[in-house]
Amino acid sequence: MSAIDNFTIQVEPTQQSRISQVDFDHLVFGKIMSDHMLVANYDNGQWEDVKIVPYGNLSVSPSMSALHYGQAIFEGIKGYKFQDGTVSIFRPDKNWERFNKSAKRLEMPEVPQEIFLDGLKKLLDVDRNWIPSKEGTALYIRPFMFGTEAALGVHPSKSYQFIIITCPVGAYYSKPISLKVETHYTRAAEGGVGFSKNAGNYALSLYPTQLANNEGYDQIMWTDALEHKYIEEAGTANLIFRIGDTIITPHGDTILHGVTRRTIMELAEKWGYKAEQRKVSVKELIDGIEAGDVTEAFAAGTAATITHIDRIGFNGQDYTLPPVEGREFSNKVLAYLNELRYGKIDDPFGWNYIVK
Repeated sequence: MSAIDNFTIQVEPTQQSRISQVDFDHLVFGKIMSDHMLVANYDNGQWEDVKIVPYGNLSVSPSMSALHYGQAIFEGIKGYKFQDGTVSIFRPDKNWERFNKSAKRLEMPEVPQEIFLDGLKKLLDVDRNWIPSKEGTALYIRPFMFGTEAALGVHPSKSYQFIIITCPVGAYYSKPISLKVETHYTRAAEGGVGFSKNAGNYALSLYPTQLANNEGYDQIMWTDALEHKYIEEAGTANLIFRIGDTIITPHGDTILHGVTRRTIMELAEKWGYKAEQRKVSVKELIDGIEAGDVTEAFAAGTAATITHIDRIGFNGQDYTLPPVEGREFSNKVLAYLNELRYGKIDDPFGWNYIVK
């Protein structure tokens, strides 16, 4: 990790805030950006020129390496506002760790804590008025990095830009979702980049997801590349099931190791549930639904938080999950996380990163 000499974050405040144009009672996910963004540049082996500036367009070269060779990674984090006005970020240290794992896999420089975490904290302090306080809302935080070298040729970029932008958001999904089990297209393969949060993983998902949408499904349930036998994750989130008395989530290097997923499994263990991270076959899931053993199924992610699954399509047949109202574990964990992240209960884990 590169050292930072004489580290400071310069702040250039906006001359005209756009916050008065925002209807905080009707927030659409990812459409309205906050006033400022953090920008840092990497060149000659070190990070430099770290600053917070007004949100605005970038000027890039048409030969910029990320546009041609795909060196682009990102994260998703949420910030919350307590009833007393305290600003908190939920577990950003885990996102920072995962971001740097993605960077390493794509041969990009790691981002130091002083830029990622301390910079994020300062950015939210500057834009704290943009953080909604109504339950079900949050400030969505998008750190990302891309190669900026203006040169063609397949090699790692020699320069990079790291940026954090934010936007006030409501729920990503407003109702339970339906998933189609994908048995042809592939999201990730062993030895690939499935565990990293890179732009290419999402680009290749768009076409098969649209096909599923055309059939009336909200998202895809990805399966393994070799046999399409084992469940991996949903299009935008991890998957968690309750089968019998066990909370189970698919596990492996082709799966994004989500912070929300990790949090839920840690809570399951703390609360005395049997919790497993392991391979889950499509057959086990479908047989379990038919036998009544699968009582809960939901997607888990920063944007999705916990989104119930009500229907799964496989080989031309739909399988319906039990009613959402009776799902004991997922409803319990969602209620607990809401109270924890909005500061309504004590935080025994230190997961809330307070912005003072």
